[in-house]
Amino acid sequence: MGVALASMAGITSCVGDLDQVPDDPNTITPNQFDNNPEYLAQVMAKCYSSLAVSGQGGPGGDADISGLDSGTSNWSRVIFMLNEFTTDEVTWIWPDVGVFDLCTGTWGTSNGNLFGAYGRFYTHIAVCNDFIRGYHEGLYGSSEIGDQFVLEARALRALSYYYVIDFFGNATLAWDDMPYGEVPQQKTRAELFKIVTEDLEDVLANFKESGIYGRVGKDGVEALLCKFYLNAEVFTGTPMYDKCWAHAQNIIGRHQGGGFQNSGLANDYLALFCQSNDMFAPGGSLKDQNEILWTIPFENPYTQSYGGTMFLIASGISAKSMPTVLYGLNADWSCMHAREQFADKFNFKDGVCDDGRTYLWCTENQGFTKANDEFSVFSSGYAAIKFTNNKADANGVMPRNTYKDPKDDKAFTYNWAGVPEVNGLPAQTDDFPDTDFPIIRLADVYLMAAECALRGSGDQSKGLEYVNFVRARAGVAPWIAANFNLDNLLDERARELYWENVRRTDLVRFGKFAGGSYNWAWKNNVREGSAIPEYMNLFPIPSDIIATYGKSMKQNPGY
Repeated sequence: MGVALASMAGITSCVGDLDQVPDDPNTITPNQFDNNPEYLAQVMAKCYSSLAVSGQGGPGGDADISGLDSGTSNWSRVIFMLNEFTTDEVTWIWPDVGVFDLCTGTWGTSNGNLFGAYGRFYTHIAVCNDFIRGYHEGLYGSSEIGDQFVLEARALRALSYYYVIDFFGNATLAWDDMPYGEVPQQKTRAELFKIVTEDLEDVLANFKESGIYGRVGKDGVEALLCKFYLNAEVFTGTPMYDKCWAHAQNIIGRHQGGGFQNSGLANDYLALFCQSNDMFAPGGSLKDQNEILWTIPFENPYTQSYGGTMFLIASGISAKSMPTVLYGLNADWSCMHAREQFADKFNFKDGVCDDGRTYLWCTENQGFTKANDEFSVFSSGYAAIKFTNNKADANGVMPRNTYKDPKDDKAFTYNWAGVPEVNGLPAQTDDFPDTDFPIIRLADVYLMAAECALRGSGDQSKGLEYVNFVRARAGVAPWIAANFNLDNLLDERARELYWENVRRTDLVRFGKFAGGSYNWAWKNNVREGSAIPEYMNLFPIPSDIIATYGKSMKQNPGY
């Protein structure tokens, strides 16, 4: 996907006989940019593709970073490992090195997955910095589209910095105004927050809406600011819920008037996580249901990864336990199930739940148990299926069907969201999915605004209305004022946003991650769960990073 930006870094000038347009159309030199803006887009593509693929060599090799295999080091997958494996939502049952420590809350400074995540974020930041620097130095010429690309690259950089600040806190500042070879210096968490949010506010003030599929738009930029300000008290010690509320109102105001109950939300929750979910993204076909504010596109065979939605679909299904063909994907990894405390938030009774967000789950009715008694057994925990490679119709609705195993009249029957059938089975399955990964959705903005209202920085009547949009779409009873409190809202965020890389961040903000106020199965490697120290609200700076920087890099307290 595009030209490797690193290949451009050394191209500065050509003289004499070398000052010629190359014959190879895949080779780009600076003097081509002025009259060929498509080349600029090819270089900019690396800033985007770094979120979807791990390197330049396909799904299984040639990753941009070392230390983790190509699939594990995918940008969204390392976020999932740190923000979901470490919580009450999900357990990865395979004994992968370092992953077990994340799932049990027993990680330390030498955990390879932490080192891989740190490297992945800063590699993406470096790619964005390189593009911004090159444009400012005139390497790519000057154009209106180039100015817009720079704003987008700054937003992309801020996205990776959001996770650096969230996960690691006091980390290094690498910026586009630093000359090549300058060693980045460590900043405090609050300093990084201030630098990045001020830059992102400037991006928003100058941003021209692209409305182009696969690129960040104004909504995505402003929603990222909401996420920063929602967590400002954790990140800096100073609450900024008023800023989060104000930005959320801007986004909501641009979306209300269409979609579910005129909220701008998609009418069908399941469709947001299916093969054709690009229809809900900027530039998609359903503009009145433009719920996915920022997305990572995946399209087989052009964008293949063992991270992204491939990881999210394949890890949650098993050919031994369910007909995997129903989910539109050939792969089944059988390695990730729900923790029982998370399943309890949906009020299952006899394996059945009225909440439409669990429509695809497999429970006791399909041979699973809610209890996580056996850490390494896939069926020892509900199969919390959310993402599929199936198609919705043109209106954005997933067909609801009932599947019964044709080989066994006594076998379980369960609901699923299907595609056209051949002899009772879907007509199409793929080796890699076309399902995009939503980075931020409008539903999250509604719930962020509701939280701000509860924390004293917004209209509580509006906040209650916002939560009830989300609940009504799920098919559950609306809340009244007595239900509208922070504990219930945290649970609602879990139900709506599970597997979307927010859970650990939410638990930390609510004071329920470290310490013993809330425990879950296998927390601290104890079956019933037990407290982990408060300092583990932050991950450590990886020991290899500390060793590289020496005395100039300080470790986070407690490690």
